[in-house]
Amino acid sequence: MPTQFSVRARAIALAAGAALALAGCSSAAESSDNASDIVRSTTNVAGAGVVGNDRDTVGLCPTPAPVDPVGIEGAVRPVGHSEGISEVPADPVRIVSLDPASLDATCAVGVWERVVGASTLDPEFRGDGDQELYLGPGIAAIPSVGPVGAPDIDAIAGLTPDLIIGSDALGTETFDALSAIAPTVFTSSEGGWKDTFLQSAAALGRGQTAFDELARFSADAREVGVELNASQTQASVVRFLADSAVTDGADSFASQVLDEVGVRRPPAQREESVTVTPEDLSVAEGDIVYVRFAGDDGESFGTSIMESDAWADLGSAEDGRIFAVNDTVWSGSGVIAARTILTDVTDSLNAYVS
Repeated sequence: MPTQFSVRARAIALAAGAALALAGCSSAAESSDNASDIVRSTTNVAGAGVVGNDRDTVGLCPTPAPVDPVGIEGAVRPVGHSEGISEVPADPVRIVSLDPASLDATCAVGVWERVVGASTLDPEFRGDGDQELYLGPGIAAIPSVGPVGAPDIDAIAGLTPDLIIGSDALGTETFDALSAIAPTVFTSSEGGWKDTFLQSAAALGRGQTAFDELARFSADAREVGVELNASQTQASVVRFLADSAVTDGADSFASQVLDEVGVRRPPAQREESVTVTPEDLSVAEGDIVYVRFAGDDGESFGTSIMESDAWADLGSAEDGRIFAVNDTVWSGSGVIAARTILTDVTDSLNAYVS
């Protein structure tokens, strides 16, 4: 029978906003199919238990962290980024966020209430175009400045920001246009999600808090991995698009978080992303399978695959070991998103769907 989680592990789960019952911790050899071991999800999609569908986000974003005392030159501080060095306010008060990573960072360091505008996700990506709902209703109500990847320059100018944060994916031309409005920082996407988080937090004047948060997350991830005996499980991660399906490659955000917990990946998913075809679903197989859907079209296509006889023949489907997770979170970036994945894993790695 599974052992109980430690008090600390439960605190970790609550901090990330979990609402589902915690699963037991055991190795594959110790677990059983006894009904008392089964975690029953409140909803399911095509037989997959939905994880984290009723998260509590109250208090998720903390109060503002202390401003970094070093690097300040008068009322500004120089911040290096993908486009060079920008002189930004030492403690910005009117922030525009142009990507999910920087919006996550404003929550993590407690300055989200200073965000006066933020880019929204493409409706085709998630199906609604709102802000990042996993960060709570306050952030979800932040005014849009256009979709991620195509910011509305005029709308941004009308908000009179004192700091704009985006990604290098927007390009030099957009950087120049934004810099004419306010000091702008474009984070580099080459160093992984942790590096991006540190860059965003530095622009927000709270780099030390970011270092501390990452250290705390890594410690918590290791502890949860031990509690779950995570190294004994190979987790498949599959994303359904409008007319195709792909596995997460080793460099994806979700894969990096799973790796830090100690969860292994199936051999076919340890390098690049792989296409999953209806004719050969074997690449999707794992001890446990996490599925997510890119918007309504992704869910429709995914449901059609998951209701097929070939999908039902997967060992993970027969064992009730397939779970649907939030696409925005698992495709995201940032320490709050990482903690949310940590909670999802805590709630499901040793669980079964009835």
